[in-house]
Amino acid sequence: MRQFITFCCLLGTIVLSGQTGIVRGLVIEDANAYEVIGANILITDSSIGTSTDIDGSFELTLEVGTYEFQVTYIGFTTITIQEVVVKEGEVTQLGTIRLLENSQKLEEVVVTATAMRHSETALLTLRKKSISMLDGISSEKFELTGDGTAVEAAKRVTGVTVEGGKYVYVRGLGDRYAKTTLNGADIPGLDPDRNTLQMDIFPTNLISNILISKNFTADLPADFTGGLLNLETKEFPEEKIFSVSASLGYNPAMHLNNDFLTYNGGKTDFLGFDDGTRSLPEGAISEQIPTPISGASKEEVSTFVNSFDSQLGVSRTLSPVNYSAGISYGDQITLGNKNGGFNSPKLGYIFSLSYKSEYKYYNDVIYGEYQRYIDPDLFDLRYATIQDGEIGEQNVLVGMFGGLAYKQAGNKIKLTALHLQNGETRAGRFDIRNDGEAVGQSGYFAESDNLEYNQRGLTNAMLQGTHVLGNTGLEIDWRLAPTLSTLQDPDIRKTAFTYTAVDTSFIAGAGGNPARIWRNLDEVNAIGKLDISKKYTFRGEDARLKFGGSHVYKNRNYEILFFDIQFFGGQDWTNPDPATVLNPENIYPNSPNSIYYQSGNNTPNPNSYSSNVNNTAFYISNEATPIENLKVNIGVRMENYVQRHTGRDQRYASGDVVNGRNLENEKVLDALDFFPAANLVYSLSDQQNLRFSYSRTIARPSFKELSFAQILDPITNRIFNGSLFTYADWDGQLSETRIDNLDFRWELFLENGQIYSASAFYKNFDNPIELVRIPEQQTSTEFQPRNVGDGSLFGFELEMRRDLGFVSSALNHFNFSTNVTLVDSRIDMTDTEYDARKTYEKTGETIKRYRQMAGQAPYVINAGLSYGNPDNGLDFGLFYNVKGRTMEIVGAGLFPDIYFQPFHSLNLSINKKFGPSQKTVLDLKVSNILNDKRESLYESFSADSQVFTSINPGITFSLGLSYKI
Repeated sequence: MRQFITFCCLLGTIVLSGQTGIVRGLVIEDANAYEVIGANILITDSSIGTSTDIDGSFELTLEVGTYEFQVTYIGFTTITIQEVVVKEGEVTQLGTIRLLENSQKLEEVVVTATAMRHSETALLTLRKKSISMLDGISSEKFELTGDGTAVEAAKRVTGVTVEGGKYVYVRGLGDRYAKTTLNGADIPGLDPDRNTLQMDIFPTNLISNILISKNFTADLPADFTGGLLNLETKEFPEEKIFSVSASLGYNPAMHLNNDFLTYNGGKTDFLGFDDGTRSLPEGAISEQIPTPISGASKEEVSTFVNSFDSQLGVSRTLSPVNYSAGISYGDQITLGNKNGGFNSPKLGYIFSLSYKSEYKYYNDVIYGEYQRYIDPDLFDLRYATIQDGEIGEQNVLVGMFGGLAYKQAGNKIKLTALHLQNGETRAGRFDIRNDGEAVGQSGYFAESDNLEYNQRGLTNAMLQGTHVLGNTGLEIDWRLAPTLSTLQDPDIRKTAFTYTAVDTSFIAGAGGNPARIWRNLDEVNAIGKLDISKKYTFRGEDARLKFGGSHVYKNRNYEILFFDIQFFGGQDWTNPDPATVLNPENIYPNSPNSIYYQSGNNTPNPNSYSSNVNNTAFYISNEATPIENLKVNIGVRMENYVQRHTGRDQRYASGDVVNGRNLENEKVLDALDFFPAANLVYSLSDQQNLRFSYSRTIARPSFKELSFAQILDPITNRIFNGSLFTYADWDGQLSETRIDNLDFRWELFLENGQIYSASAFYKNFDNPIELVRIPEQQTSTEFQPRNVGDGSLFGFELEMRRDLGFVSSALNHFNFSTNVTLVDSRIDMTDTEYDARKTYEKTGETIKRYRQMAGQAPYVINAGLSYGNPDNGLDFGLFYNVKGRTMEIVGAGLFPDIYFQPFHSLNLSINKKFGPSQKTVLDLKVSNILNDKRESLYESFSADSQVFTSINPGITFSLGLSYKI
């Protein structure tokens, strides 16, 4: 019978001569999820066949028809795949084929082709067999849920939360303890002070998997603790990718609103960068700029003032809706003999261009500064300053990505290039109230117009090679990844009129004089990485030795330039309008206002620094099965980290070389650390594991944190101070945080991607770094990163992914998933912090020696109900996420602690495919259905909570259309 079927298939191919299709698949070892190189794939009872390549992949070009395949490899059970249908000009995917060892007493496994088309199964196999605790989501799942970007997909992973719609955090820990890599390489994001990469710029059709390592292994960088997220882009697309997409988004509170705030920018703002309109005027960086008191002529002073853009006031216009568009193209080409198998060279390529423009308008923004009363019987908080008003934002993001991959025999070379360009225009108008009765405050009322523009660019290239050396069991992987980052804030403008009982004017000690700021940052990152692994046999079981090294070089240059308006004589503002301040009649030598600019920049500039890092690492690890069902991986990583800084404080820049501090490429961090890791996996059954791991990791301060920089947020008037500044309670010595980690997990994998898991984890922090309100700075709002004492946390994770077919057959296409993370964190306070809290202890309050860790959420909840039916092309899901009340900034003493409040995110996604091949897709999304606010609040014993920051993002509806070929 089998011979007859084969004869019919071959006869059919003759009749349909010239009509061909492609069959592709992936072969892995079921026991450990390793790719199988050189497995044979043959059409049953024929000589037509091929073999798997360096990735375990294979490809056959066949005449149209129905076939039966056999997959064989020495030492493994033969797999027979029946009813493989080849269609003209199409790619038939066999998905992941898992080979079982002969020792399992199975002579042959027979399946149908449809049973093999499960890339989600491949990911689950990887999770089940991995030595480390992995969570993740596959490209098949993206397709099912209709997620358009990596950030939308990542938030479905256990323990994950998304901040600002861009950045991914794991297990409720903040950015300091999370890390994002691209194809296994550490690259910075658009915000160079973050560990996490901006995730909303990656379309899901470029990504094969998103994997999150919950625990450390020696081959990974040591500077993560909560989790390391790795984006794996497609190298050789399983089938041709050509897609175009466009979407529109509408928020009733923000769009098509005539009150939208903005200001005139440059002609290239729509591309995410300034065309020079906001550039610093010529001569502004001279040691002496033209002023009436510097001996400059009237013409020189007025010409210099007029060289600045005269626009200081906001304007109102109609806000458009959000819109985005993207195009992606990719495929793979077999060079030479199409069925050459292992020795047949292949070229894969993938390219993507995306554009996004978003408009946001907030008409109820609040920024508050509050204090405690020292009287123990006065519980309420008193305000120092309150700003309330409105902000208009336009955010443009342009993303370009390209990748080429070539493989032949046991070698593969891959080149990827990425450029991101981001521009954000912000305009704000605020009423400011300052309480003169509060400590350190003068008392005033003011109105402020704020104009800002921020542009960021990131260019990254990565060259990667993988080489398998014949049958030696040796594999070599190397990567080179240079990145250039630039960040510019050109011409930030703040104009605040102060209102008094006498008149309206600019007062330096109140609302302040009109001011302009230019900030510039450029950073170079260069990474080289080499990994070597050797497969061998230990006690009759597969084992692997892995070792390698890496070097990371980073160099950053940063500068802030400041200019403010002065008045040569008195002021007279009968019409206090920021738009008229720089009118000709107000510019020197015209009276009464006689405006001229004054430079706030000393030479040398205290707000200019240069820093560099050299981090050299080596590691070795070994994975083996010492006893039946127990897999063990033990390794150690060494990192030699040296950070140098060039900069100076305000005293030195002002000429006080005795008491001031000046560093010239001096070491501010110099440490040689060893990071051990032990991971054990005990298989209770083929579908059930117990896991245990111990590791040591590290969190290091950023360039900005380990500097003399003073960075002002012009809208909130809040100042970030680098840690090198000393105070009575701080010596300026910021050190790394070293963390010991323990993890336990039980996991059960069932058919159809169903999962149950329960985890427990413990972490001990030595010298954690947190952002602290500086108690000595009482007239201004200033923060500084500091080591705050030792910390620890204990947590649980629960995950369930279950289809609802067990309830009723009518629910076969419904799936319920939930994951919950619960964490109890603790910081044992320093004596300084404890004494400061005791000073302001209230009646009935008992100050303890410990508190919650800043940045650590007490709980994270994700839940989703989804429906997916490939027959009718309809997928939809309702997804909920919330992160518990989390300390944001450490207060103590006069200033209360500040806490992020839970943001209840409920989002709906509907995805409908149309057409006979379901190539046209319509997406409908509703975000923030509950219309929740994003708030941070001051909290103090028995006092009503008060606003630190409050913004309402509103409800957003978006409609997208995409077409794939």
